[in-house]
Amino acid sequence: MGANGNVARMSPRQKMINLMYIVLTAMLALNVSSDVLNGFTLVEDGLKRTNSNVSDRNAALYMQLEEFTRQNPQKGKPWLDKAADVRRQTLSLYKYIDSLKLAIVRDADGVDGKVDNILNQDNLEASSKVMVTYGNGAKLERRLAAYRKYIAAYIADPKKQAAIQKALATEPVLQKGSMIKVPWVSGMFENMPVVASVTLLSKLQNDLLFAEGEALQTLVASVDAGDVRVNKLDAFVIPNSKLVMRGGKYSADIVLAAVDTTQRPAIFVNGRQLPANTRTYEFMAGQTGTFTYSGYLDVTRGDGTTSRYPFQSDYTVIEPTATVSATMMNVLYAGINNPISISVPGVAQNAVSATMTNGSLTRSGDHWNAHPTRVGAECVITVTATLEGRSQTVSTSTFRVRKLPDPTAYIAYKDSKGNENHYKGSKPFAKSLLLAANGLDAAIDDDLLNVHYSVVDFETIVFDSMGNAMPEKSAGSRFSERQKTSFRRLSRGKRFYITRIRAKGPDGIVRDLSPMEVIVN
Repeated sequence: MGANGNVARMSPRQKMINLMYIVLTAMLALNVSSDVLNGFTLVEDGLKRTNSNVSDRNAALYMQLEEFTRQNPQKGKPWLDKAADVRRQTLSLYKYIDSLKLAIVRDADGVDGKVDNILNQDNLEASSKVMVTYGNGAKLERRLAAYRKYIAAYIADPKKQAAIQKALATEPVLQKGSMIKVPWVSGMFENMPVVASVTLLSKLQNDLLFAEGEALQTLVASVDAGDVRVNKLDAFVIPNSKLVMRGGKYSADIVLAAVDTTQRPAIFVNGRQLPANTRTYEFMAGQTGTFTYSGYLDVTRGDGTTSRYPFQSDYTVIEPTATVSATMMNVLYAGINNPISISVPGVAQNAVSATMTNGSLTRSGDHWNAHPTRVGAECVITVTATLEGRSQTVSTSTFRVRKLPDPTAYIAYKDSKGNENHYKGSKPFAKSLLLAANGLDAAIDDDLLNVHYSVVDFETIVFDSMGNAMPEKSAGSRFSERQKTSFRRLSRGKRFYITRIRAKGPDGIVRDLSPMEVIVN
């Protein structure tokens, strides 16, 4: 047979190997992508709760100034006017960032897109288009720079001022794997998944509220606390974030509203007092999970009596993660168990569950197997997690279902060391090994998909000395006696062919396989 014939015989095998390599790589990468995108959703939810808490604290500080001004308008009005301007400036920038989040989501999901329900979380174009191409990122950068300068004037403490300058900084970014810094807008938003961009903007809003709170605290502290009549004192725990990467630092401010800044309270956390003249509770997070801590503040009043104000807070530690994804394929194969990795960052495995359409999803320890049924139909895997005592959906992933590819036929034999090998044709094969073989097998055995097929039947074609073809049928998957007799007559260098091979896979489909050329050695 000519060169073109050899290429034709090898092409199905080579194409199958290339296809399966791409499929497995894509499946593994997509699983990682799903896990990390779910992690961004959890971070976004945590930021929403944190922003709500900080907003409540800021509102309490502002109301304190309002109450003082009501009682003493002449003394309180200048400070209240400044506080009102701080709130207006902060709210304006906060709403502008909200508009950017909505623009990014709608670019990815359409005009009906919602920030609270992002459909195309892994879209890499929307953020670049809205923030970089349309110039909104540059505008945001200018507004952040102006706000930094504006808010710093209201904060007297140099350390707090430096912390806020750093949190709202828009300096060039040194990206991983590069020695050259890129502009802040490009580093933050170019080629960034939608859910990550929205989370980053929520973090900026969190920093704005923190800066507003520090400015309001300074304004409150500027008023003579003895002139303010309050009827309620509350302790506040203000964490930078309730989600912490394992190995990262958890940091939270513990403050008391309307406290006299010349008389700091004694702070106790889990039974231990924090060092004097500090209100920051921090430590290195060593393990993943959700944790709670509590304590109290002892405040000495002017008459010498002491009042105690309890507090409690929680935080979640998650594993460090990175996003590596390929989006060419998202495929499961019908009729077999497809290994699936399912996890939710910061949530224990026993608190994670999942269901699947168009098939069954089974679990063994921390591993899952998806078993689709109908070829051509999609299957959707829905992941739920128990968070803060209630179950909620954290992810849905859609997969296409395809039938298994055709296997390759082979003759199983054992080498001199007793190891089983597979002869797949087109090269010399010892006659002794051929005669010792039982018959024909078939499988996908390239270490990507290891699936065994049952051979139904086949034919062998041996040519006699006159060049006449002598076909013989098999006994199922085994060589028949007539076939073995024809093998014994073959001399070294002779060839015969195994054709009309039919094999049945675990999906129940009977397939016609490519013929095999056997060269007797």
